[in-house]
Amino acid sequence: MAKELKDLTKRSENYSQWYNDLVVKADLAEQSAVRGCMVIKPYGYAIWEKMQHELDRMFKETGHQNAYFPLLIPKSFLSREADHVEGFAKECAVVTHYRLKNAEDGSGVVVDPAARLEEELIIRPTSETIIWNTYRNWIHSYRDLPILINQWANVMRWEMRTRMFLRTAEFLWQEGHTAHATEEEAWAEARRMLDVYSDFAENFMAVPVIKGVKSANERFAGAIETLCIEAMMQDGKALQAGTSHFLGQNFAKAFDVTYVNKDNQPEYVWATSWGVSTRLMGALIMTHSDDNGLVLPPHLAPIQVVIVPIYKNDSQRDEIAAVVNPIVEELRKLGVSVKFDDADNKRPGFKFADYELKGVPVRLAIGARDIENGTVEVMRRDTLEKHVAPLEGIATYCKNLLEDIQANIYRKALDHRASLTRTVDTYDEFKKEIEKGGFILAHWDGTPETEEKIKEETKATIRCIPFDGDKTPGVCMVTGKPSAQRVIFARNY
Repeated sequence: MAKELKDLTKRSENYSQWYNDLVVKADLAEQSAVRGCMVIKPYGYAIWEKMQHELDRMFKETGHQNAYFPLLIPKSFLSREADHVEGFAKECAVVTHYRLKNAEDGSGVVVDPAARLEEELIIRPTSETIIWNTYRNWIHSYRDLPILINQWANVMRWEMRTRMFLRTAEFLWQEGHTAHATEEEAWAEARRMLDVYSDFAENFMAVPVIKGVKSANERFAGAIETLCIEAMMQDGKALQAGTSHFLGQNFAKAFDVTYVNKDNQPEYVWATSWGVSTRLMGALIMTHSDDNGLVLPPHLAPIQVVIVPIYKNDSQRDEIAAVVNPIVEELRKLGVSVKFDDADNKRPGFKFADYELKGVPVRLAIGARDIENGTVEVMRRDTLEKHVAPLEGIATYCKNLLEDIQANIYRKALDHRASLTRTVDTYDEFKKEIEKGGFILAHWDGTPETEEKIKEETKATIRCIPFDGDKTPGVCMVTGKPSAQRVIFARNY
């Protein structure tokens, strides 16, 4: 059975299948009866809860409050912002009726044609429209600003090709929506929240990210500019890990949201929106995990330390428990989530394989002989290394080891990204290098037409125009026209 738990497709054989296998076998999620939707299982949801907890704390520390807005949005709202409706029209799920009835021929339940809605409703693909219609009632004077609101919710986008966590028809996320008196304040907010996302990705997820601005082709529908953090997965593909949008006054004008300034003059409000989703779960899996299963960063692991007793009889189990229980209490006092798995329903080998598959960062194994010697076997999940450590002070030792693991897996991901990041100057060179995966730094003339040509011919897109890095002007690798700086190209999820 232990072998079956670890019987994953190898990454080198089929990376996509490895990912799908791991999501299911590690008890993170499974397909549901609804096309394109998933069931997030308790262990997967526990990881998402830890993400939520940390992000929610970070949002509140920056002055944001949580609120909740309706799931259903009047269809007419989407048409008020032209770019917005164009961007989401193909993904909208529409509610047309409000009642069912039994079919007259007894064949089952059918929609009652008499119960058609006067105005059809959209299941929210994002909430800018319903929220800005609401803000119109909240904002009257400069004294009402800024409004800093976050919503934890689910959204629906009718995806045709789905993959659990990475792209599903329904997914969980948070969406921030803020209103400001000036353009400068809104811009500062958009950048501040991108920094929050970057901080979270690197210090909690142990995922190195590059901050930058999206090209016009990749911009959020209805935004003036979209800022992003881009991560690299082990297979060299990019994953957009979070976005923060400067919306300008687009939605304020669409919904007539004005305020009276200090000079008693009416002005349109300035806006931002920003969000991350359960897609972060996919990033977590694909950045760190291996052919043995999940590798979870300790800062987000539901169980950080698991203790497995090795015993022959109940007397030995009780003896081990008497030693382990005070260690469990000490670990908890240090803020470490710990599980003492003394259940008698599985062999130790099965437990070892299960916790390895689920990415528990530290495993302690202890038997009667270990107690006699005053030692315990320690295994760290990131390297799979085992060693013997003294029982005395083991709680503090584990606490420090967890931080070492957190730093090590971040360093490993950073080194991997560096090894797959290259600079090219010609389009022929670009076409060869993009086949190897990774991030390609190249000059681009700034036009959507050139970007679209590159996408059509190579399936690579501009992931971002990075804030940091080489700012030396050059010439576009495709057209030879002037280029302000190198941008990052990659194939992406």
